[in-house]
Amino acid sequence: MITLRDRIIEMETSEKIERFSSCRGVAFEVKPHSDPFSIPNSSASKRFWLPCEKNSSKIVPSSDSMSQRSISRTSSHFCDLDLDEDEDEDSDTLADIEEGYEVADKVFETIPTPNPLPLPPAASKRGPPKASKPKNSRLSVILLDQGLFTVYKRLFVVCFTLNITALVLATTGHFPYARDNAALFSIANIFALTLCRSEAFLRVIFWLVVKVLGHSWVPIRIKTMTTSLLQSLGGIHSSCGVSSIGWLIYALILTLKNRENTSPEIIGVASTILSLLCLSSLAAFPLVRHLHHNVFERTHRFAGWTALGLLWAFVILTISYDPNTKSYSKGLGSNLIKKQEFWFTLGITILIIIPWITVRRVPVRISSPSGHASIIKFNGGVKPGILGRISPSPFSEWHAFGIISDGKTEHMMLAGAVGDFTKSLVSKPPSHLWVRNVHFAGLPYLVNMYDRVLVVATGSGICVFLSFLLQPCSANVCFLWVTKGVEQNFGKEIKEMMNGHPKDKVIVHDTALLGRPNVAQMSVDTAKKWGAEVVIVTSNPEGSRDVVNACKGSGIPAFGPIWDS
Repeated sequence: MITLRDRIIEMETSEKIERFSSCRGVAFEVKPHSDPFSIPNSSASKRFWLPCEKNSSKIVPSSDSMSQRSISRTSSHFCDLDLDEDEDEDSDTLADIEEGYEVADKVFETIPTPNPLPLPPAASKRGPPKASKPKNSRLSVILLDQGLFTVYKRLFVVCFTLNITALVLATTGHFPYARDNAALFSIANIFALTLCRSEAFLRVIFWLVVKVLGHSWVPIRIKTMTTSLLQSLGGIHSSCGVSSIGWLIYALILTLKNRENTSPEIIGVASTILSLLCLSSLAAFPLVRHLHHNVFERTHRFAGWTALGLLWAFVILTISYDPNTKSYSKGLGSNLIKKQEFWFTLGITILIIIPWITVRRVPVRISSPSGHASIIKFNGGVKPGILGRISPSPFSEWHAFGIISDGKTEHMMLAGAVGDFTKSLVSKPPSHLWVRNVHFAGLPYLVNMYDRVLVVATGSGICVFLSFLLQPCSANVCFLWVTKGVEQNFGKEIKEMMNGHPKDKVIVHDTALLGRPNVAQMSVDTAKKWGAEVVIVTSNPEGSRDVVNACKGSGIPAFGPIWDS
């Protein structure tokens, strides 16, 4: 029998086009490739594990041979650690960070050794081939390996259950208000899902949470529960989307049963809105969203805008229609402001418009530390943990990246050269880009809520945390960064940001020199040594999952990016 996991893996391996995956705060382009965490098994290297305490307290300058090795290939994901150098070059790319921090493709393997081993000589022999482990696809990890009882799924179930219960009560005559106002319940659900995705609203919520709960006397349990809730608001968003469709179908059924008291225009507009809602929901289905992210993004945007315009038409038509005269009455204004439908629709409109009225075309300064990445600099300082969006064409595409800033005169983003847009930043750097001046907060911003935090990152995932090194922060933060070729891939500027700090606070493990570590165990050991209240990790789906599970197994709260936070 073919299982869902087998089907997902088969579809992923058969797809040769660029794909996307996303989380709130994280969406990214991906291409199929082998284990990104594997250390090249060539004649010049073997796989090793070294303890971070003795070998990873500072950045180790690369030798000429190591430098050439570390920049000879691009990583297929900008958060990856390493690759097999025998792979086909065409499968290698760096991914841009869409929501400020990255997650990558495959699981990392570890080879535990009881004692530290010396680095191999340059002319060491190729080791015996290792038996390959079964590899899970990214989508199977995202959809199948996160468990059945995540906070995201619980929020979805709770919200959906409340809506279904109310709908059943309405249909059985035990909730007459809902029966008489079924369209209002649909609009209210659309308002709720818009609120859960409003970057301006969530920026305020995140700020309030940090202000209220960011004190030492607040129990850690309350802080971690709040972090889980804010990270998983996508569960409410998706549940309200499905529920709004159910309520609108019910409203249409009631209208068709009583069509003599309504007009064909109202039925037509409502039916079109229902079609657009269904189209948006289907485009957001994880499989479609993962394999065809452009389809998802543009369908969500333009279908949503069209549905909003039709929603205004629906509200105006239903309020002004007089079933007795079968005509549309005048004096709409006084009746309009008395209706709840009007205020919900107005709220939806304001939430959608706010980000767009802050869109500006601004000058940028772009440099490329390597052919695989670019650093984009903007004027103006930004607080730690904040993310931003940029675009070459604001109506077609937006890309979200973590922001690095000292909080003074400028901020910058780190972009991997993967898609057409991010590659053009390296080959043909523009002088201006479109930006949204309303930056948004994500999981990294909640670092401010704790006293002692360990942040774990692989590859470019470190970018969303670097601001905590460059400017004062209420939290005491320890950095564990596992990456390859720091200066070669990220440039001297990023390397200098990591230097000059106590070795117990900034741990950089360069896999080009030190081999691949057991990141999960290293995270647990570092968290215990640091006395961290919480661990926040930005790695690939399986890597993040393993770090989170290892930390939780040791009694340390931990969070990483999820599918649709």
